[in-house]
Amino acid sequence: MKLLNLNITFEQYNGLQELNEQDTMLCQLSEQALSTSYSPYSKFRVGTAIRLQSGETVLGSNQENLAYPSGLCAERVALFTIGANYPNAVIESMAITAQTDNFEILKPVTSCGGCLQVMAEFERKQGLPIEVLFYCLNGEILKVQSVQSLLPFSFVEDRLAARV
Repeated sequence: MKLLNLNITFEQYNGLQELNEQDTMLCQLSEQALSTSYSPYSKFRVGTAIRLQSGETVLGSNQENLAYPSGLCAERVALFTIGANYPNAVIESMAITAQTDNFEILKPVTSCGGCLQVMAEFERKQGLPIEVLFYCLNGEILKVQSVQSLLPFSFVEDRLAARV
């Protein structure tokens, strides 16, 4: 038996004023995406902005449904939009933020496991890391250089890929 240790490195910022211009803009766009959230049940709005290598930005917001499993998180809305409309696009960076009228969010909200797995798949598909920023409105921002840092044991099964 071996006892192994796993560490991740991430950056912590106190606010937008500490970010570079590109990251600040991406966080602000994720905040803008909150306005299209359909969250009448949880009242918990999530917005995502994804910057493509082409310079284009794709937004996504959470979309709830009365049949709860039928809803979709903001990250997957944006990522699946890219997959459907820009199948060969390279994702450089994504910012995620959340807001609710029910209480004050004091720390960055991170992605759920399902979203992390989808993010890992996009990173694997493109063969390049995707930078991720978790942005707390008017507060702290956490930044990782790769989805691999967030989900080091993502599901990978190469034998499932079609062989030509």
